[in-house]
Amino acid sequence: MPPKKGTPEVVDIGSSDDEGSVEVARQVDNDRKSTINAAIPAGARGTGTAPPPPAANANLESRSFWKAGNYAVAPNMKLASDSGLLEHARVHPKFLHSNATSHKWAFGAIAELLDNAVDEIRNGATFVKVDKVDTLKDNSPALLIQDDGGGMDPNGIRKCMSLGYSSKKSNTTIGQYGNGFKTSTMRLGADVIVFTRAIRDGRATQSIGLLSYTFLRTTGQDDVIVPMIDFDISGHWTEPIIYGSKDDWSTSLQTILEWSPFASKEDLMQQFEDIGSHGTKVLIYNLWLNDEGIYELSFDDDDEDIMLRDEANQGSMTRISKKTAALQAHVSYRLRYSLRAYASMLYLRKLTNFKILLRGKPVDQYNIADELKYSKVVTYKPHGSAASKEVAVETTIGFIKEIDDIGISGFNVYHKNRLIRPFWKVTSDGSSKGYGVVGVLEANFIEPAHDKQDFERSSLYIRLETKLKQILAEYWKGYCHLVGYQPPGFRTQNVQKGGVSPVGVETNVQKQSRESRHLASVYEGVQLNPPTVSLAANVRQGFIDGQSNNRKELSVNQPITGFAMMMHQPMVLNQCP
Repeated sequence: MPPKKGTPEVVDIGSSDDEGSVEVARQVDNDRKSTINAAIPAGARGTGTAPPPPAANANLESRSFWKAGNYAVAPNMKLASDSGLLEHARVHPKFLHSNATSHKWAFGAIAELLDNAVDEIRNGATFVKVDKVDTLKDNSPALLIQDDGGGMDPNGIRKCMSLGYSSKKSNTTIGQYGNGFKTSTMRLGADVIVFTRAIRDGRATQSIGLLSYTFLRTTGQDDVIVPMIDFDISGHWTEPIIYGSKDDWSTSLQTILEWSPFASKEDLMQQFEDIGSHGTKVLIYNLWLNDEGIYELSFDDDDEDIMLRDEANQGSMTRISKKTAALQAHVSYRLRYSLRAYASMLYLRKLTNFKILLRGKPVDQYNIADELKYSKVVTYKPHGSAASKEVAVETTIGFIKEIDDIGISGFNVYHKNRLIRPFWKVTSDGSSKGYGVVGVLEANFIEPAHDKQDFERSSLYIRLETKLKQILAEYWKGYCHLVGYQPPGFRTQNVQKGGVSPVGVETNVQKQSRESRHLASVYEGVQLNPPTVSLAANVRQGFIDGQSNNRKELSVNQPITGFAMMMHQPMVLNQCP
């Protein structure tokens, strides 16, 4: 007699904000049962061995993420209403892909998974590991993200696999929409398998869940089916947790074995060995390819990093100028394609007793505000925000230390310690105002977009942008002369022997001479609060007292800083906009 057909658990992934509203449907209509079991050879059902693997991506038209939305439902598939079941909201598997397109940038998807691990610091997490592993079945690369946080119990993993559910409502946690896990994993690869262990109320459990776009597409499903299995590990033995029937549990196991990188139950259990008593391991496989048929993520260019292949190749010219090389070496450029560079700036404050391990090496956190020249802190209270009654926003602003070579500018805006907009340029293109000026602030009073790569375009956002423009303009007016620009409204003139005659105004800071740069460096330690006139007088006195040992005579058209107006030297100042 053939074994009784079971069915994997079907997680209802409709949106929910109710703490106890996660439903697990354990019975589906007969047509869906037949379709699911048709994907598992009869000889493999109810056994501990995996069936023969299907042809690789047999029904996938493309392994490119942006072309993976084409989806055809099996012609014999029937809706629930056709079989007399209670009608309910359904989520078509194609929505998994559509939902993931909110991540235009693959590193933004990885950042979501890092956020989940960082949020586990409150549950004792001390690390998150990001690495490349080779799958057992076909030796293809997979992306591993693992932490030692509190893990998830059977109810928790079902919430994780649900769309729109989030229990993170505090002011300190980063995640809040309950959508990050699904969008991020589906953006990086077609399939993901989750292993997790947790201890809740004295009961130790371990669970496995599979979200496979390949499985859903290949079998022509019209609803999202997420097979899961759970174990009680409180005693000396690992005992399956059965919610429906043993056949249902076995069918879920066989579905996981067929569509995951693991060929046997023993291979699955081995994945828990390095998790410990609690923690979570996420393995994303069938990684997406670019339009050239090459993996979007590059693991070979740097053994200690993960690169975005297309972005990295844009800067791989064999012959580049010195200035271009300096630009490409700056973190503002490298974070576009280097995960290590991006992760180093991802969190504003140092993570206490927590490490991000990227391919076995810790990521050194970096705050560019620590290296700004002539930096100052501007404090203001945002209007129209409830947060403005509680805390003022501090913006650190200054010139980058590499301003002599490159003119990177913009504001790094964080939300709840997480970088949302790196190097946000608030000045118009082509304007030299703000050349080399960088600011850093934490804006908890505005909400980030769902992909956490930008902010919602609200009235608060518009006010913030206006305020940043004002901060930049005021800083530039007061400090641009320190890097060779003339303050706005400052009259340019040329003093020569026999009289004063006007000369052309130099507008490109990149044409500064060594003398002007040296003069700027001489005053780096001078108090910045006094007005420009007093500062210039102090500088002039310094030259009179012989404090500069490298003073050189300046020719008529040599651009120098505004201080030399008090020194009666021939000069040309860079005009501030």
